[in-house]
Amino acid sequence: QVQLVESGGGLVQAGGSVRLSCTASGRTFSSYTMGWFRQAPGKERAFVAAISWSGSTTYYADSVKGRFTISRDTAKNTVYLQMNSLKPEDTAVYYCATDRVTKRTDPVLMRRPAEYDYWGQGTQVTVSS
Repeated sequence: QVQLVESGGGLVQAGGSVRLSCTASGRTFSSYTMGWFRQAPGKERAFVAAISWSGSTTYYADSVKGRFTISRDTAKNTVYLQMNSLKPEDTAVYYCATDRVTKRTDPVLMRRPAEYDYWGQGTQVTVSS
């Protein structure tokens, strides 16, 4: 059974930092793109960042580029999202997810929630002004 478990969310002041972790089990995750998405109240789930199966390429939403960094530790089956210079508009539930196909190379598809088949339970990040 595939499981993704996120941790690291919480309340932080604007300008602060948070690191999210997502530990996976039940699949050979080294062959899959991993992504982070977020959902704010009343809004649709939105792409935040993705890292290729090899870890060599990363992709970011324009709204977080330069502030957030995605990384992965294959030995630990864990993907991270380091979030710096946080803004109140970053407040959301953050989800990690694993791609539904192996060794994807199309960066456009990596941004689509429908291309991910397993999701974590989500972790709340609240940024106060």
